This record gives sequence, structure tokens and C-alpha cells, in this order.
Amino acid sequence: MKKRLVPRAISAFQALLLSTLSVFAQDPATKPELLSLWDGQAPVGDGTFQSENPQITLYRADRPNGAAVVICPGGGYGGLVMGAEGSGIAQWLNQHGIAGVVLKYRLPRGNSMVPLFDAQRAVRMVRFRAEEWGIDRARIGIIGFSAGGHLAASTGTQSDRGNEKSGDAIERISSRPDFMILVYPVISMGEKGHPGSRKNLMGPAPAPEVVERFSNEKQVTAQTPPTFLAHALDDKVVIPEHSRMFFAALQTNKVPAKYLELPQGGHGLNGYKGPMWDAWQNQSLEWLAGQKFIPKEDVVRSK
Repeated sequence: MKKRLVPRAISAFQALLLSTLSVFAQDPATKPELLSLWDGQAPVGDGTFQSENPQITLYRADRPNGAAVVICPGGGYGGLVMGAEGSGIAQWLNQHGIAGVVLKYRLPRGNSMVPLFDAQRAVRMVRFRAEEWGIDRARIGIIGFSAGGHLAASTGTQSDRGNEKSGDAIERISSRPDFMILVYPVISMGEKGHPGSRKNLMGPAPAPEVVERFSNEKQVTAQTPPTFLAHALDDKVVIPEHSRMFFAALQTNKVPAKYLELPQGGHGLNGYKGPMWDAWQNQSLEWLAGQKFIPKEDVVRSK
């Protein structure tokens, strides 16, 4: 009797152990992957380079639908909110079949082109490696929050088809996102601009042409990607007029767009949680499905 019980006990223990490990083990194919954008030599914009190392982190969905989104955290161009507005967004996207690509971009310190170079490079890199990563090259979007929203909007309004003559294969790829999601974004660098973001991006006394270039409401054309915007009425840090101006410019240029104006939540929407936070997430997914960037069934599904 005893001889029969021992092997059964061991077998049961092994089964329990394997079951427990399977819960906590992560498929290597879905572990976040950290990649350098420029291999340690990042362009500054005047033909020179710096040794900073901007990066992207790829978060793959367990059940991918082929869409991907480059994520630009906020921080007033003086820091980066890499948690709630970075990895947290990637994990939310993953729950709906979308690959999340968190961008750790360089802080400008007055050099306005530096973050834009990084964001453009991130879009190019995702498109360049799309087949390898199981991504549809025509369903690569960008999302940004606060100053990260400004960077995302700048990427959408200042994209290019790539440099065909470049010796770098990635630089030959288009930097245009296929869609944009802008959440309480900084848009303008004019009179209504956010003072901190403006100074960090362009310095204390920017030239008028630089202010014009990075006032994104003035850069919208018919080629600007379809855009979803969300902003709280009581946002005192970045006033909702930013989103209103951009939405109006999109409408003027007949670009597909939706603007969700939330009744309250302030900047950061009550600390990235609650009904206002849920509202933009739910409605942005519905909008993506309506624009056929993701399947309708992925709007409500989660892990």
C-alpha cells in the first residue's frame, strides 16, 4: 500500500509545481525587448552626433492582431513618465492584441529636433522590422501624453517618406504613423503653449520660425494621420484649447478624427485611473476598430 502511495504523491507534487511555474513563467517571445535606436551615436541635427542612447522597449501581445503603437511618455520635455504613460500603456495595448513600443527619447535641453529624430526613428524601426515582429506595416500608430502628445503630434505632422539614398536601411523607411492617439497633449508652442514644455524644447528665446514649426495646429495637412484626442475640461496644466485647436485643423483638412472632451479629471486624469481614464481607453479602442486598425473583437477582449 505504501509503495503505491509514494509515487502518486510525488506525481501530484510535480503536477502542482509545473502548474505553478506555468503561471509565473513568461514566454520568451513575449518578454519586453530593449533596443537602441542609434547604437550610441544619435544625431543632433547639425551633422554632428552625441553619445546618448535613446531606446525603445518592445512589448509583444500574447495574441497579436498585427497592430503596433509607439508610446511617447510625457514629462514636460524635462523628464519622462515611463511607468503610467509608458510600460503601463504597453501592457494595456497588449491586452487588446496590439504591440506596444515604449520610446525613451532624448530630452531636448533647447535642441528642438532631438526628440523628433528619436520618435521618427522609432516609427521607422518598427516598420523596418515589422515582418520579424509580426506587425502590419500599414497599422503602426503613435500615442503620446502631455509633452509626449506634442512629440507624437510632431511626428505625425512632420513625417517623411525616408531618405532613399541613405546607407542606413532604417532611414530609407517612412516615418509617418498610420494613426495618432493624443491624450491631454501639448499642441501649440505659441501664446497658449505650456511654458515648461516650450522652454525645455526650444530654449528661453526661440526663433519665430521654430515656434511656428512646433506649433502643431499650424502643421496639419490632408496627409496628417487619422487622430483620436482626449482632454479634460478642467485641465489647468495643459488647457483643453490645445486639443480643440488641433481637432479644428484636422477637420479643416478633412482628416478622420475624434475629440473626446472629458468633464473632469485634470491633467493626468485623476492619477491615471477611474472613469475618465477608462473612458479615453475604451473610446480610443472603439475608434481604432471603426477605422479598421484593429478587429472589433479586440476592443473588449483582455488576457
